[in-house]
Amino acid sequence: MPGADRPNVLWIAMEDTSPRLGCYGDDLARTPNVDGLAADGRRYPAAAATAPVCAPSRAAVMTGCHQAAIGAHHMRTTHTNDDAPELPTPYEAVPPHYVTAIPELFRRAGYYCTLDSKADYQFGEPHTLWDHHGDGAGWWDDARDVDQPFFAMVTNGVTHESGQWDPTEPGTDDQFGGSVADPDTDPDAVDVPPYLPDTEMTRLAIARQYDNVARSDAWVGDLLERLDADGLAEETVVVLWSDHGEGLPRGKRWPYDAGVNVPLIVRWPGEVEGGTVDDRVVSLVDLGPAMLSVCGLDVPQYTDGRPFFGPDATGRSYAFATRDRYDETYDMVRAVRDDRFTYLRHYRPGTPYRQWVPFRNRHPVMREILVRSAAGELEGAEQWFDARRPAEELYDRRTDPHEVENLAENPDYADTLQRFRDALDEWRDRVGDAGDRSEAEMVWERYRGGEQPETAAPRFVVNAPDHRERRARTDGLAVDGPATLSLYCATQGASVSYALADQSVESDGTDPQWRLYTGPVCLPEGETTVRTKAVRYGFAESDEQVGTFTVSE
Repeated sequence: MPGADRPNVLWIAMEDTSPRLGCYGDDLARTPNVDGLAADGRRYPAAAATAPVCAPSRAAVMTGCHQAAIGAHHMRTTHTNDDAPELPTPYEAVPPHYVTAIPELFRRAGYYCTLDSKADYQFGEPHTLWDHHGDGAGWWDDARDVDQPFFAMVTNGVTHESGQWDPTEPGTDDQFGGSVADPDTDPDAVDVPPYLPDTEMTRLAIARQYDNVARSDAWVGDLLERLDADGLAEETVVVLWSDHGEGLPRGKRWPYDAGVNVPLIVRWPGEVEGGTVDDRVVSLVDLGPAMLSVCGLDVPQYTDGRPFFGPDATGRSYAFATRDRYDETYDMVRAVRDDRFTYLRHYRPGTPYRQWVPFRNRHPVMREILVRSAAGELEGAEQWFDARRPAEELYDRRTDPHEVENLAENPDYADTLQRFRDALDEWRDRVGDAGDRSEAEMVWERYRGGEQPETAAPRFVVNAPDHRERRARTDGLAVDGPATLSLYCATQGASVSYALADQSVESDGTDPQWRLYTGPVCLPEGETTVRTKAVRYGFAESDEQVGTFTVSE
């Protein structure tokens, strides 16, 4: 039963959202529900994503490991790309065999775990992560026992980059929630970053983002109202975060502040003081370990994250971010930030910032930049687009919040520059940064020659009263006296699930409630049909096995 030592967890995950929120001091924002959450909880202004795009960032969130440590650092590993068929895609990242996703760890501990609805974490969608994954999944599921603690993650695509597009443009769709031609937010009232052209098109895009954040705020309000109406607010840790910064050029896809600084708010009644602000550096890789810690569960030693609140909270000096292949185009940038400075290291210096990314090029502001670039009309900080990259960049966000004055060659900052160089080198060595390896080589090795490996089918082992293990055939086994059933999978690191069902359930095609296998299953007296399957993250799911077992007195 939930309580102070084992609370519920609710993750509210936004997309492509920088802190354009009233509680962060933005006067244009219309976010009363998020502001109310912050008033009842704690805000973390220095929170940063591990990547400025969704899938690598979510891989880190879901595992507590940096995406570059588990081979999930390239964007869109699982998508076929007609524009660049030479890429070694599609494939699913294969984390080390000991890496277990955060929700699966919660399931092992008896939590009911749900995801509504976006997965997108690069290593497939293992069915063992969630009790229920799909539209409408939540703590309200009938399958959840009334006293069972829950871990619920809800996502919303309203603030996705595509919501800034002009809906009147041919080919624009509303797969992520759509946008409006004439926003309620006054375009003349928005602030335009100096590295973007201050044009009507840019202002319209930013105004649409304000509108979409307001729409998302209403969604947050509905969730919190439902939690309260169900009598669960006082025993639930609520965490609101975004996978990365907003979808403007030089924001999304780039590890500058605009790409990785995200809202992060925690509400935990009775444990986190309302209306407080913690200015310490926090990385989204810390989310999972923090949740495990405050719920009294063990935090695996392999994780890169650390608890940032609760009784086991520890601070961090730096947050790290990566940029690698995004959609069709390769790159490699590593970034480090503390509470004041941002450091970027370009592994292909001398190349242009401009790259070919067709999806990004549909953004109206990017189109504006392309037109102005062709006409030679980019001015001031806008010229980053056509510039050649230096080997390093260093910015002081206190005096230069938009990060346009590179201090890397300023002798007054030589010691600071060296400190960040050393921090990045130490981190890359510690996590075993997979960015040093070619993607094709990595896929070839982990896919054993280019073909996705398949998880071995589980086997049934009946533990009978004479203490001899009996390996069961799939056509069943009869035993005398009490017995338990063990499930064995030969694939290292595989997770196994099972379902108890009779043959009629199997024959009508009903998908069972798959339970996570954590130990021997008691076989009751009489006949029991068991279904089982297994999956190793990044591997193809095993074939399903079905066995019928008869236990007599």
